Amino acid sequence: MADTPAHIGDGLAAARSGAPVSLSVVVPVHLVQGYLRQCLDSILVPDAPNLEVIAVDDASPDHCGQILDEYAGRDPRVRVRHLERNVGPGEARNTGLDMATGDYVWFVDSDDYLTPDAVSAVLERLADTRPDVLLFGHAREYWHGKVKRTSVGDLAGAGVFSCAEQPSVLTLTSAAWNRVIRRRFLADLGLRFGAGRYEDVTVAYPALLAAERISLLDQVCYIYRQRRRGPVTRTTSAQHFDVFDQYERVFTFLGSLGAAGEPLRAPMFDQAMRHMQQILERGERLHEEDAPRYFERLAQAYAAYRPAGHELPRDEQAAKKYQLIGKNDYKGYQRALTRKPPSRTPAKAATAMFRKRKRAAVNVAKRTGLRQYYKAQLRMPIDENLAVFAAYWYRGYACNPAAIYEKMRELAPDVHGVWVVKRENVKSVPKGVDYVVRGSKDFWRVMARGKYFVNNVNWTDDIVKRPGQVHVMTHHGTPLKSMGLDQMKYPASAKGMDFKLMISRADRWDFVVSANPLSTEAWERGFPCKYEMLEVGYPRNDRLVRATDAEKAELRRKLGIPEGKKAVLYTPTHREYQRSFRPTFDIRRFARELGDEYVLLMRAHYFYKPGAGQWDPERVVDVSAHRSVEDLCIASDALLTDYSSIMFDYAVLPDRPIVLFVPDWETYQLTRGTNFDVTAFPPGAVAYDEEELLKTFRTGAPWLEESAVRARAAFRARFCPWDDGHAAERTVRRVFLGEQVPNPPEAP
Repeated sequence: MADTPAHIGDGLAAARSGAPVSLSVVVPVHLVQGYLRQCLDSILVPDAPNLEVIAVDDASPDHCGQILDEYAGRDPRVRVRHLERNVGPGEARNTGLDMATGDYVWFVDSDDYLTPDAVSAVLERLADTRPDVLLFGHAREYWHGKVKRTSVGDLAGAGVFSCAEQPSVLTLTSAAWNRVIRRRFLADLGLRFGAGRYEDVTVAYPALLAAERISLLDQVCYIYRQRRRGPVTRTTSAQHFDVFDQYERVFTFLGSLGAAGEPLRAPMFDQAMRHMQQILERGERLHEEDAPRYFERLAQAYAAYRPAGHELPRDEQAAKKYQLIGKNDYKGYQRALTRKPPSRTPAKAATAMFRKRKRAAVNVAKRTGLRQYYKAQLRMPIDENLAVFAAYWYRGYACNPAAIYEKMRELAPDVHGVWVVKRENVKSVPKGVDYVVRGSKDFWRVMARGKYFVNNVNWTDDIVKRPGQVHVMTHHGTPLKSMGLDQMKYPASAKGMDFKLMISRADRWDFVVSANPLSTEAWERGFPCKYEMLEVGYPRNDRLVRATDAEKAELRRKLGIPEGKKAVLYTPTHREYQRSFRPTFDIRRFARELGDEYVLLMRAHYFYKPGAGQWDPERVVDVSAHRSVEDLCIASDALLTDYSSIMFDYAVLPDRPIVLFVPDWETYQLTRGTNFDVTAFPPGAVAYDEEELLKTFRTGAPWLEESAVRARAAFRARFCPWDDGHAAERTVRRVFLGEQVPNPPEAP
């Protein structure tokens, strides 16, 4: 034991003592608000008391800082450091490392997440083997749903070993996140993450090269998310030249090991060459004009780091590439490549998509006898003062698009607005509002030549988005339920949905309106496309903010609500596991037992049409066909719902109780998926069965208690922070007038 290094002796002594190990998880955070909660939830398992999470807010300009503070406020294992300026992931990890107190440290990227048993399995393996470095399997999760598993391979049965004993360990993915490192060992070596694009390299490899005790866990513990937008490896940039500086540091460290490092020079050289060649051969990383210069740097690295007596790879193609690199023969290297051609540039890809959509749209127009007309209109200039509006798949004038339209007429009177509606919905268009019928000649003209397009759902696939046109997606509710790509995990709700086609539609968006921070997180995660997020509040809620008693009285009169009665608005949501509307409680009984002082306003989801005459008209009024849900909110005295997004809008109204009836909460979560637990953070009283629901509405019952009032206030503060009555104005000023607006605005 006298010849054993001090850090090894410490590890062996701890192993013999059987003492439990502690783990510090360092999470650098920047522009990941859509993924951060899943990351933190996967780490903060309840059965890990010897765990600390150090989250470093790398001056993230989105809501990441608030999310971190929220977690720290409810879990003492979370410590947060807010940096005043953005320093990059490497330096952010260094900051977290300096704060760490655990025996071991794990660097987890904040847009990735751990598998359910990862923390317990890692802690158990660390306690059993007390390694300097623990490596484990991971999986790459692609945005389109494909998952590719990477294990530790044949090394799994190697026990505890050193890099010299198993040099093939260097071929495992060179990341900070697929390994746990003993903190004191890391400190004694003086290893720090570098700045730049490949900052992992300066810790991942030196730690392995110096480690005397390496242990493996043949289990997928980490999910590496291959995001559609944002990952470094998909970015075309000269910053990829950083890889040469990082490997220079690795080989300098290797030289500092002296004779002990010499046997590792050849495998380290081969691994560095593989990495550097990979960057060159994946066309999306380097600009075409930068490739020759990169190859020259590669040749310089080859000459500088290749050890004496190094043998060429046995693979003939790999050996040929080595020889060409050694000669600095870029043209020969290009001829030797047997790879696919470089990926199309974003501009070329956009042009190809435009042409594809144009062909599809022309084919649809042909079927309606308007092919030549539409083709001609697509060649005409865009009308810079034409705005096209639609809502709910052309059902009529409604929702956020209607609120934006009205404010546009006030603030941008030179812009002419036209609504698209189905023929059967023409009567729903208010007097004085211009419209075209879906599929008509006028429809094809405005779709071809309009400048602005505002919708709360996606435009259909037969619509071409021309360069210069502006699409605004407003959505039509705060996403309590999973949306977009998040639905891939819930096939019962997806029902064969084509997610690639869904994302191609979302690629048309230029602006996305967000009602609150939860919406921003969900839209960024569910629709990872290139658009500007307008965190302005919901335009349709401007009316709710400004609602008056006089307006409420007039709406109640029009709806036929008897004076003196309390109107409860009932809005059940759609359930994917049901084929038709089936109330979750006996509406007849509920209305009867509420008594004569109540009337129930029945608002079925627009997917359903409740049969007429089902209920006593004196007690239940079917308002499912009413044009404006905002009217119903203002006219009512309370809201009864389950998982409908209307609860987030209704919370804007002051002093209006909200009751949730959630008898199938677990089923709904399993079949549709949700973005947060509404039963843990409700907007008021919660009932789980019919008897509890009836009790809730009786005189002096829970829906009016102080706890329900406090719950509604907290819910409103969290989910209605930007609803100040000016959401539509902010949208119009940004989109139509090109002004910069507060984004997000200060809380009212």
